[in-house]
Amino acid sequence: FHILFPMMSIGLALYLFIMEVMWLRTGNVSYYHQLRFWLKIFVLTFALGVASGFPMAFQFGMNWAAFSAFAGSFFGNILGFETTIAFTLETASLGILLFGWKYVSRTVHLIANFLVFFAASLSGFWIIAANSWMQVPKGVHEEGGKIVIDNYFQAIFNPATLVTYTHTLFAAIITTLFLIAGIAAWALLKKEKTVEKTTFFLNSFKYAIA
Repeated sequence: FHILFPMMSIGLALYLFIMEVMWLRTGNVSYYHQLRFWLKIFVLTFALGVASGFPMAFQFGMNWAAFSAFAGSFFGNILGFETTIAFTLETASLGILLFGWKYVSRTVHLIANFLVFFAASLSGFWIIAANSWMQVPKGVHEEGGKIVIDNYFQAIFNPATLVTYTHTLFAAIITTLFLIAGIAAWALLKKEKTVEKTTFFLNSFKYAIA
């Protein structure tokens, strides 16, 4: 359940960045309206991702306590990297993206937009690295009933990491484009709609499938 929201955060962040780039390059307000509307949806998915992720922190200590005690020296560090490096950067950049319209330049706002996508993707990388290591544990050995790290690089970039991450990143983007197209199609099929809404969601549908 939790993975749906980080995936949509990655895909929506990329969509938002592309919309802002197109708006700044062309001056077409259609891209600006896309940016402002789907930014609200991004905030919703981000909040649901955070809320559904918190219980997992308790599960590592309660449901999977034996595993955490055994592999925590590596697994815990990787999850710590995800929180302190990626999530912190994403949160700070999102603050500028949301509230910086009148306080920062367009260039700074665009950079913040890109950093949200970069940080969301980086967060996904650390999670995938931890998961891939569980499937193909490299760079460690067992000592005294616990994992001891021999080589962080080998452990992080184990044979499954890059393949799995590439697959997951493209899956996140494709899933999100289906989400955008689906919401737009649903809005277009509603009987009560204005010309402005029809034009907006028709553009959303076109951009998603383009």
